[in-house]
Amino acid sequence: MALAEYPATLPLPLQEGYGFKHTSPLMRTDMDSGRARQRQRFTSTPSMVTVSWLMTEPEAALFEGWYRFGLTDGADWGMLPIRTPQGIKQYRARFTDIYDGPTLTGGKYWRYSADLEVFERPTLTETETIEIIAGGDFITAVERLEDVSRLYYTRYWEQGATDGQ
Repeated sequence: MALAEYPATLPLPLQEGYGFKHTSPLMRTDMDSGRARQRQRFTSTPSMVTVSWLMTEPEAALFEGWYRFGLTDGADWGMLPIRTPQGIKQYRARFTDIYDGPTLTGGKYWRYSADLEVFERPTLTETETIEIIAGGDFITAVERLEDVSRLYYTRYWEQGATDGQ
C-alpha cells in the first residue's frame, strides 16, 4: 500500500518552534571503575519533530480531510515534506497524536501544530558523506582509500619481511 503524500497545495510547516529531538542509538553501561562503555544499539532510530502550520480556510479543510482519510485519523504513516540541514525532502512520518487546532489567527488563518515521528533520523547517506569528505565522487573516495591501504599494507608486509620472518 502506498503511503499518503502530503498534498502539494498545502503550505510547509512554519519555522517558529520547529525542531528535532532524536532517539539515541547508543547503549551506555557505567562500570565500577567510574568509566563507561558505549556501543551502538540500533542502526536506525526515529526522530521527533515539532511542527506548526498556518493555513487559509480551504487549505485547513484539505489538511483535515487528508489527516482523517489519507492517514486514517493519524494512525498511518505518510510522506511529508520535512526541512532538515539537507534541505526539504519527503520523509516517511506519522503524527504521534492528533494535531492541536485549528486556532483562528489574525481573523483569517488557521493554526495547527503537531509532533511528528520521522521513521529514520534524517542524515546524509553513507555514500554522500564519503563524497563530501573526499571532495569528489564516491569512486574517487574509494580509489583514495585503496591507495592508502595499499601503501600501509605494502609497508607493513615489507617491514615484517625484513624482521626475519
